[in-house]
Amino acid sequence: MKTIIRLFEENVEKYPSNPFLKEKIGSVYVETTYKQTYEKVIDFAGGLLSMGIKKGDRIALLSEGRTDWVVAELAILYTGAIDVPLSIKLEASELKFRLEHSGARMIIVSRSQALKVEEIRNELPSLENVIYIDDKKELSGKDIIWANIADKGRMYNLANPEAVTDSKNKITGDDYANITYTSGTTADPKGVVLSHRNYTANVEQALSLITIPPTYKTLVILPLDHCFAHVAGIYSFMACGASLSFVQLGDTPMQTLKNIPINIKETKPNLILSVPALAKNFKKNIEKGISDKGKFTESLFKFALSISYKYNKEGYNKGTGLTFIYQPLVKLFDKILYSKVRDVFGGDMEFFIGGGALLDIELQRFYYAIGIPMMQGYGLSEATPVISSNSLRKHKLGSSGYLVEPIDLKICDDEGIELPQGIKGEIVIRGENVMKGYWNNPEATAEMIKGEWLHTGDMGYMDKEGFLHVMGRFKSLLISNDGEKYSPESIEESLVAKSPFIEQVMLHNNQNPYTVGLIVPNNEAVKRHLKEMGLNASDPNGAAEALKLIQHEINQFKKGGKYAGEFPERWLPAAIGVINEPFSEQNKFINSTMKMVRGKITEHYQDKISYLYTPEAKLIVNSHNIEAIQAISN
Repeated sequence: MKTIIRLFEENVEKYPSNPFLKEKIGSVYVETTYKQTYEKVIDFAGGLLSMGIKKGDRIALLSEGRTDWVVAELAILYTGAIDVPLSIKLEASELKFRLEHSGARMIIVSRSQALKVEEIRNELPSLENVIYIDDKKELSGKDIIWANIADKGRMYNLANPEAVTDSKNKITGDDYANITYTSGTTADPKGVVLSHRNYTANVEQALSLITIPPTYKTLVILPLDHCFAHVAGIYSFMACGASLSFVQLGDTPMQTLKNIPINIKETKPNLILSVPALAKNFKKNIEKGISDKGKFTESLFKFALSISYKYNKEGYNKGTGLTFIYQPLVKLFDKILYSKVRDVFGGDMEFFIGGGALLDIELQRFYYAIGIPMMQGYGLSEATPVISSNSLRKHKLGSSGYLVEPIDLKICDDEGIELPQGIKGEIVIRGENVMKGYWNNPEATAEMIKGEWLHTGDMGYMDKEGFLHVMGRFKSLLISNDGEKYSPESIEESLVAKSPFIEQVMLHNNQNPYTVGLIVPNNEAVKRHLKEMGLNASDPNGAAEALKLIQHEINQFKKGGKYAGEFPERWLPAAIGVINEPFSEQNKFINSTMKMVRGKITEHYQDKISYLYTPEAKLIVNSHNIEAIQAISN
């Protein structure tokens, strides 16, 4: 069974002078070739071995995406140790749990993350060393500078020329590569154990869907701690001799975000890994750029999109039937409009790969129209993560694509009985990409893996064309008082996508007579609308008008509305609670993969949810909602 090390060395041999890693230092991107990366890895691996690191030890890695991140992980793997990649969004207390739970002997940390580690390291007796990637003036007894370890490694390797080779030769495909922690949406996070073969198998599976030429470039925007960036980014590109660039780190997280569009133009990526939140931000920026060019251009762009949507349909059936008549117009719009939009992405962008939460079909249609399709995929950490994806050669908008090969997938009911094609149930898979289990948690492992089958906890179905449709989480299902179940994600996504006045929404029904919704309004859009009417949300009349506006948006999905019939009415919110604090990573209502943490939201707003089941709350204009709207406007 192939190890990550073997995958790496095969491509160092095949593409020694190809650029592998690119990092912006000062005002320019500096390239590190495959051969240079190998040399750095061997030096650092030798340094770790000289410090007594042995097979099975755990070393944590806490840093933004950069060349040294990839070098560090590969070096850790060469020693036979296990990398514990950690999210830079974690707070000190969250890091402490993961470092304790994994039993990490060392942690490699960047300058911007160092304070978090320094805050807790005295509470971690098993943490022997803190390795600083960047220079540090004052070092305590447990501090070591990265460069010093690399220097030690060079000397160690000269004195012990077979040490690194002996170490790597003891590693098999079944050996653990990573412990990657879940986001902790319920109770404590779990450590997903992924082996070398989990990764190399999933790379092979992913490459059964897409082709990555050795000339391809990507800008890594997603955090490297997640296995999606590992497989679809680092290791798939490595397997093809292609190159990775990293976003320039700013002084603040906001500055780093602002660097993304600049870095895209500089690096001219062929594809980018994305998640829905990122895709929405890109779309907003594109629409703002169009709007800034004036009413005529904005109207023309909207008309062009409407024609393109009709022609493209769901992608696989593009131009069928009478819609072929739109082809000349679509080609014209591509030349005069869409090609200029693509210049924002550097001019070489061919497609996005979308992962994470469900991606609204309207968002997919938008990117498909402008000529940079958002190829939605599906996976989860426990599957390393890729299970399915759309691709340029085979796609169906609104689906999660077709299955990687080889893999076995079945759709099961609550009793674990396989269901026929087209019937929705739990997605259950079997393949070499299924995790080894949860670290030190046999009970959770047994609940997730039964026999060789991974029970994903996600609901979906396979259609007759062979595309997988993911409906959402079983655990987040709306459950009515008669026991019927429904997944809320598609409704929530649609409400947000189709209403300019709704920023976020979470639906709730836990065996209740009807569904209710917590809504975060789009404050700026509401204010603009009220201003046009000569009203202000801080006044009771203005607040009432704002609430009626939100109700009107909900009603568009009910009988007589523009979107009537898209969803069964019983699952649309019969009562709305306006909240004045957005769901965010800061308040822990959104996790690191940009999914709502439903349990925490429900617990925090339990009183409001209970109120929504009173007769008074069924009228959206009530005292609670008026106060919430007024609080937002102030």
